[in-house]
Amino acid sequence: MSLPLLSLSLLGIALLVWGILVFNRLVRLRNQVRTAWADIDVQLVRRHDLVPSLVSAVQAYAGHERAVLEAVTALRAQAMTEASRPRLAGVEDALEQALGRLIALQEAYPDLKASDNFLQLQRDLVDVEEHLQYARRFYNGAVRDYNDATQRVPDLLVARATGFGAEEFFEAGDAGRAAVRVELP
Repeated sequence: MSLPLLSLSLLGIALLVWGILVFNRLVRLRNQVRTAWADIDVQLVRRHDLVPSLVSAVQAYAGHERAVLEAVTALRAQAMTEASRPRLAGVEDALEQALGRLIALQEAYPDLKASDNFLQLQRDLVDVEEHLQYARRFYNGAVRDYNDATQRVPDLLVARATGFGAEEFFEAGDAGRAAVRVELP
């Protein structure tokens, strides 16, 4: 075998090994993004499971706050059926705002504020929100790492050739950036 042919063979093998290593790293990063999204999804399901109990507890004390109760219920239903990550982020932000208004009703209803059931639900909701905040940060970090890897030269050559595309960050919508407004009778 001649020296130029041997050199070309070694170069081809080196490129193949490099391509395999890059591909495997991209697969690992993509799976990390998927896992991070699944963690968010688990917390969203926990939140969605708490909403009916929370609405029922508030309804028992403040049944005439129908607009807040209906908004929370409608947003929960919408969030449970939304498949698009960016649209889900917007719906979840709106739900978070509505839940904030629902929790704030305790100030207008002392009996509700003293209810053990309501207080436990409130603690559970705060716990879920803390886990959601962590899961969102972890997801966005995983998306950042994945997007960096798919956009960096020369790795983007492998990414484009094998169908790896950019992922979207979980961003707060306009409703999530605004302070919760509470209007009490």
